[in-house]
Amino acid sequence: MTPKILLVNPPIYDFAAYDFWLKPYGLLSVAGYLRGKADFKLFDYLDRLHQFVAEQKDLASDQWGRGRFYHQVVANPPCLQVVPRYFRRFGLPRSMFEDFLVREKPFDFALIQTAMTYWYLGVQEVIQDIRRISPQTKIVLGGNYVTLCSNHAKRLAADLLVPGTNLEPLWKYLQIEPDFAQPGFWEGYQKLNTGVLRLSDGCPFECTYCSVPQVYGRFKARPLQRSLAELELLANRGVQNIAFYDDALLFEPEEVLVPFLNELIRKGIRASLHSPNALNARFITQDLARLMVRAGFKTFYLGFESCSVEWQEQTGSKVFSQELQRAVELLLAAGVQGSNATLRSSSLRSTSITAYQMLAHPHGDTAELEASMRFVHSLGIRGMLADFSPIPGTPDGEYCRKWIDMDEPLMHNKTAFPIIMLGFDESNRLKDLQRRLNRLGYMV
Repeated sequence: MTPKILLVNPPIYDFAAYDFWLKPYGLLSVAGYLRGKADFKLFDYLDRLHQFVAEQKDLASDQWGRGRFYHQVVANPPCLQVVPRYFRRFGLPRSMFEDFLVREKPFDFALIQTAMTYWYLGVQEVIQDIRRISPQTKIVLGGNYVTLCSNHAKRLAADLLVPGTNLEPLWKYLQIEPDFAQPGFWEGYQKLNTGVLRLSDGCPFECTYCSVPQVYGRFKARPLQRSLAELELLANRGVQNIAFYDDALLFEPEEVLVPFLNELIRKGIRASLHSPNALNARFITQDLARLMVRAGFKTFYLGFESCSVEWQEQTGSKVFSQELQRAVELLLAAGVQGSNATLRSSSLRSTSITAYQMLAHPHGDTAELEASMRFVHSLGIRGMLADFSPIPGTPDGEYCRKWIDMDEPLMHNKTAFPIIMLGFDESNRLKDLQRRLNRLGYMV
């Protein structure tokens, strides 16, 4: 008998959340591997094309498919009472999931995606509702929270935890053989204008603040044909924006990204491509920049973190200032849109190139951060502060035990930690400086 499996992307409990091409890619990939061997139903709390969201005001998507989530203000958890910000529940109303469960039950299994460690309250809510309305359903959790906080995840009392990328325990539990050539289960959405892809797993670097080595291990390319099949499935669904979830998209490009983009061009697939997971500026060449522009890349997010050579060497030596500058020059020469220096009213809000810089790293310095912000600004691109989130098991995350309880995932919150480290006023001052630099363009 074909099993009936519920797929859930939970709501988010946080101070802030934004649909920056967020999709439950791990969950969709697992369901894709089992395509045709189970009856799937998807409930994505963060689906902004849902009819309920479409009826709300001020939740429209921008030109690249991003936008605000429906949300409700809720009480701050006790451990986050010290943070002077409103805590919110982002996602479709809880009652909609309850009605869905009543209408669609019974389910044999429920697979629940987990992401940020400090988002577990949404996972807990989903488990409570499934236990109450469909108690016979076996609940399975996988994803980053389960991998990084496995002992804490056991408290949620799911039937199976699947940490890391070894899915053999899942296939045995479901008693279904996967087909790894199958693309993700994108047909689970009624409407779709944004999709995501991964051409590879892992990363060749071991940055001291990053969880990728723990979750995905060393760099490994995914089969090209499966990636192309997923691309075609997304294109056939009418997807207009595709974001790459790779942690090292530009590494070994001749074996991974270049053949993929050449096939995309050959097939005549037109979509706007995006790189939210930080491209490594070191690997951008003249030919690669031109190919990416030709294939349809519209946004280029570059990982920079700091202009401090000492800081970069201490945390993994991922990219240095001169490498960022060279990458920006190559992207601009290839036709990527930068800021307009000829108009005093120009703004960086329209630029396609953004460099991330890290706010409140435990080994960072605010003077160095300000220097980094001004350096990025001098290149004529947009800067974006990436709030530091202490991740358990990483050297920098473990170092933060001197300030916070790392065994409570809510304390990993990227909004809370900078306030704890720097204070509310200083954290806001630095964010305001970044906004001013972006508004002013070159005119500083």
